[in-house]
Order: sequence, then C-alpha cells, then structure tokens
Amino acid sequence: MQEVVTNMARNVESAGRYDVVIVGGGAAGLSAALMLGRARRSVLVVDSGEPRNAPAAHMHGFLSRDGQPPGELLAMGRKEIAAYDGEVLAGRVRTVVQEERDFTVELEEGRTARARRLLVTTGITDELPDIPGLAARWGRDVVHCPYCDGWEVRDEPIGVLATGPLSVHQALLFRQWTDRLTFLRHTGPQPADDEFVQLAARGIAVVEGKVTELEVVDDRLAGVRLDSGDLIPLRALAIAPRAVPRAALLAGLGLEPSPHPGGAFIAADATGLTVVPGVWVAGNVSDPSANVLLSAASGAKAAGAINADLIAEETREAVHGF
Repeated sequence: MQEVVTNMARNVESAGRYDVVIVGGGAAGLSAALMLGRARRSVLVVDSGEPRNAPAAHMHGFLSRDGQPPGELLAMGRKEIAAYDGEVLAGRVRTVVQEERDFTVELEEGRTARARRLLVTTGITDELPDIPGLAARWGRDVVHCPYCDGWEVRDEPIGVLATGPLSVHQALLFRQWTDRLTFLRHTGPQPADDEFVQLAARGIAVVEGKVTELEVVDDRLAGVRLDSGDLIPLRALAIAPRAVPRAALLAGLGLEPSPHPGGAFIAADATGLTVVPGVWVAGNVSDPSANVLLSAASGAKAAGAINADLIAEETREAVHGF
C-alpha cells in the first residue's frame, strides 16, 4: 500500500502552490480530496500510512462496504483521487507555518508545499490500558465500538473494562449484543448509585478487582485474570482507550487539543473550520467517536466548505481587481 502512495506522488521538493493540502490520508482525508478534485481544485494529500483502524481486519457499518478490509477502501480512494489529478504523497508533516495568505507545509524529509487552505485529518492515537497481552489483541477480540464489532461477538460472554467516566455507558451499549456481560471495575471510578441500579436492572454482573493479564488459548481470548488470581471467562473484552489527537503540527498555528470525556480533540464548527482562518479539521482528530463512514462524511463536508470559502475569496478578488 505504501508503494502505491509513493508512485502516485510527484516530486514536491518545491511543489508550488496548491488550493488545498490535506494532512492525513484516511477516510476523511481521501473523501475530502475526492470532492475537491471533482471541484477542479489542486489537491495534495500527505499521508504517513498509519490509519487508526490498521489492526482491524474488516470495517462494518459502511453502506456497500460492510466487511471490507480497511486497506482496500483506502486503495480504492487513492485511485479515484488520481482520476481527478489529485496527488497523494507518502510522508510525515513536520511543521505548518502561515505566511500572509498561504500555509507552508514542511515534511520531515525537507520537502515543502504551499497551500491556500489546510485540512488536517490525521486522526487519533488510541492509548490502551497497560495490561499484559492486551495490545496484541487490539482490533481482534479486544474492541471498543459495539457498532463496529458487536455483531461478531453477539451472545458471547463479553467483559467491559472500566477505566473512565464512560465505562458504564459502554457497558449498557454492549448489553444490546449479549446478555452475558460482565462489568470489570478495574481502575475505573466508582459507579454512582443510580448506575449500579442500571447495571443490575440490565443483568450486568459487576466484578471488583484489577485485571492483571489476558488469558489466550489457541490464539483466542479465553478470559481475564484478576489480581485475586480469579479467571473471568470471556470471548471479547471491550475497552475505552484514551483518544490522543495526532495534532502536534497544529500547535505552531495556535491550535491545541480541547479536553473530551474520552481524551481530547481539536475543536471546530459544524463544517470543520477551526478558530484559525483557513484551517479545517475532519475525522477522528475532531470527533474521536466517529466511525469510518462518519469520518468520510466529515471530510466531504469540510471539502464543500473549503471550496465555498475559496470561491468567496476568488469572487472578492475578481470584484476588486486584486
């Protein structure tokens, strides 16, 4: 996949000026590039090749693409973008500097590109609980989204690992997919009295104690071991990783992450426009809970807003002669 990206890109040692540079080539970034390409905009997508859903074998809930490997969607998107003269470059952005009306985007390799508008779709990093064996099962039988993975483990014994304020909500969600649900208190906050009532009313067992390791048999999750030594048999473990925006490049523009119950995000309006004129965000970097379909939709929405903004600027210039 990396080779495909590299072959599609031209040398941008000194790339000139693009209408839009998109940082991040996941569903949000590629969807935006497709829309902008069809709007006859010059577009460069810079992609580090680290999609959030890389550990997942399949994606779900995407109409007409349910069950498709995530990498296939991205490969199809790149080909579609190329048909509209969009460019995709494998690389990582080091800095973005605003200079008068343009943005200068510098890659780690020293190459640069200029952009009239900037769209950041770099996503998030999922910070996983520090439990031996957990990271190796992430995206397989250690999951976080019932809409993405619940069907595959329906009616199986599922555990919800409490680590933060949204854990009870997560447990009540997963109850829709199984009545064999265990709420593992682990290091999460003490549920409020009404939350205990809700868990009990839904038949969700509450187990005290800290989870110390995962038990795996024949490459399948068999359960979790508590600090008491007890084994809780499970087929899947639901967790709520902390969302950390991949947004260091925005700090130089004065954009810092805002707190979120599940981590942090980059604040923006409904179209993805940030408080910095000319800078948009889309996908998980601005909405940690968005799935692939919603991320793609947010990229398309941002693209429409960016094109409209460029049209308004061009119209002003035409009217005033500069």
